[in-house]
Amino acid sequence: MQLTIHYIKSSGQSEASAPATQGEAVAVPEPSELAIRYHRSGNVLWAAETGLGLLIPALLLFSGMSARLRTLAERVGRRWLATVALYALLFTLLTALLTLPVAYYAGFLRQHEYGLSNQTFGRWMGEWLKGSGVSAIGLSLVLWIPYFLLRLSAARWWLYAGVATVPLTTVLLVISPIWVDPIFNDYGPMKDKALEARIVALARRAGIGKSRVYQVNKSIDTRAVNAYVTGFGGSKRIVLWDTSVGKLTGDQIVFVTAHEMGHFVLRHTLAVILGATILTTTSLYVVHRLAGGLIGRFSSRFGFQRLSDVASFPLLLLLGGVVSLILAPGVMAFSRYQEREADRFALEITRNNRAAAATFVRLQEENLAVPRPGSLYMLWRGSHPALGDRIDFANRYRPWGSGDKLRYQHLFK
Repeated sequence: MQLTIHYIKSSGQSEASAPATQGEAVAVPEPSELAIRYHRSGNVLWAAETGLGLLIPALLLFSGMSARLRTLAERVGRRWLATVALYALLFTLLTALLTLPVAYYAGFLRQHEYGLSNQTFGRWMGEWLKGSGVSAIGLSLVLWIPYFLLRLSAARWWLYAGVATVPLTTVLLVISPIWVDPIFNDYGPMKDKALEARIVALARRAGIGKSRVYQVNKSIDTRAVNAYVTGFGGSKRIVLWDTSVGKLTGDQIVFVTAHEMGHFVLRHTLAVILGATILTTTSLYVVHRLAGGLIGRFSSRFGFQRLSDVASFPLLLLLGGVVSLILAPGVMAFSRYQEREADRFALEITRNNRAAAATFVRLQEENLAVPRPGSLYMLWRGSHPALGDRIDFANRYRPWGSGDKLRYQHLFK
């Protein structure tokens, strides 16, 4: 739910809603040749990463490597819970190493090749190591849940595990801003107090009271700009990257933060939790129905005979990955709907069409994006509406100009 824009040369002037300029439509630019190459290479990379996401679990299964990892974990851990935790650590370490070349290309080489990153290799490697460590610890803390439920109820484990997604996802959303995010980023108070006051005032209008505004030092890693609202209760916060503060006009920053506030006010996070629960439950049900036959046929190669054996984890990932790929068009469509409504919310609360459209234009130009990427891209990769459509929407959506009712006016304070 984040609106990201890469390096933008600040114009040094406000995009404020002067009456003469608000009526002027912002044109959708043609994509640059570099953007077209970046887009095409991104499609190839997506296909490669998606294929690896299925191939690696399959290799670990059919080679018997997963069973060998389980055996090693049993020898060291001895007790069942320790065995599952150690298996999770070993599995994460192995898969991280197997995917390291692609991760290095996607996160470091490619970003530098297209001028989208200024991160040093040492810092990138440090971030990769920290990310792998967090993933390993996280998996070791939760992997026991589905396998405990398999032991508890072989017939309904998939349903109970799916329902368990709700509290697990909620806890993650609560603790991430406090415990996880600071591992990767340096958070501090806003330096531009005038801009902070505008954002806080906007948050009050949006009904997000007592919100703290943080500025995170991202210029050390990237040329991107970003802003988001995160957390629940006491962990609720508004976060701006320092690149945003330095490279966007004040009105553009206000629109971007208004978009993120829209996600928060419209309770999109709750919808994401519900969607994740449905997707997880569906995937686990498919595993439940198909795993028995696959284990019966390939048990000698897999190295286990029961789904309740933790060595079956790659089988869960493989079948779940197939289900996720099949359901991706529906998931992407729902995500695009949420993003469109967040855009609508931001336009209604700011009433600055030109700042909104100009923001999307800069997103296209500086993020090396194409404005209309095509139907296949939108089906499987389009989590946001096409930028050309967002620019068009920002240009034309102004119900306040014709006296029509605003969809979210009742939410404004």
